Amino acid sequence: MVSRIIRRTPTKSIKDCRGRRGRSRRLGKKSPVKNAAAAPGSFIATINKSLHSCQRRLIKIFSKLAHIGTPSRRKGFRVLQKVADEPPSSLAGASLCRSLSFDAENHRLPPLVSPTKKTVFLDLDETLVHSQTDPPPEKFDFVVQPTINGEKLNFYVLKRPGVDDFLRVMSAKFELVIFTAGVKEYASLVLDRLDQKRSLISHRLYRDSCEEVDGKFVKDLSKMGRDLQRVVIVDDNPNAYVFQPENAIPVCPFVNDLDDVELGKLAKFFEGTDGFDDMREAVKQYRAEEDFKLEVMGLMT
Repeated sequence: MVSRIIRRTPTKSIKDCRGRRGRSRRLGKKSPVKNAAAAPGSFIATINKSLHSCQRRLIKIFSKLAHIGTPSRRKGFRVLQKVADEPPSSLAGASLCRSLSFDAENHRLPPLVSPTKKTVFLDLDETLVHSQTDPPPEKFDFVVQPTINGEKLNFYVLKRPGVDDFLRVMSAKFELVIFTAGVKEYASLVLDRLDQKRSLISHRLYRDSCEEVDGKFVKDLSKMGRDLQRVVIVDDNPNAYVFQPENAIPVCPFVNDLDDVELGKLAKFFEGTDGFDDMREAVKQYRAEEDFKLEVMGLMT
């Protein structure tokens, strides 16, 4: 009868119950439940001890659960670091570094310094300048001497009329990016002469930033990290902008015509683009007007 009563006692663990059951048999004592009336102090002490034991077990269980739910370094998680105590300037700098790092990995250009500025990609050869190697031409403005494939070459460079004023005016309003299919060894020296103070041209992209398609160098603007609604490319080669023709303004190739007025026309066009949220609409309008003028001139001749 004693063992039957003890098995029903809910306040003890299994191990504790078994130990006390064996002891009760040996000593001839009754269950604490039966002796509650006779020894209330002993019964309360036993209850308290059992509750304490249960509490310890619950603590252990919840500790294990907390450990399982907490990610560790070995599982590939990073431990969160406290950043609230850092100075605001340090946080801003760290955020900027992360942003620049992200764009360096995913885009060819860093983020815009001024979000309000639109971006104009300018070709170099036959758009801003014309250059050739030896023998020297009759007309040229300066000479650059790059070393290409271990050989030092002379390039005689003639600037398109109005190029200095064009770059100065455009840089005040737009983010100017020179995007050339020329090699860096040559093109960087030319740009150093066009922008001697490094204050006009925001970024320089060379042949290694182009996509080669069927032996032709294509300038893919979608990889530049710029909103295509706020981008224009100016180039004399239609192959260069075959991926985004709606963003392109074609120009006549420049060789040696000192009466050329192409850059003056472009500057006038860009001055009137403030009212366009989508630069592709401005380009479309400009090209339609130019096509109409050509048609009229063709009829007149």
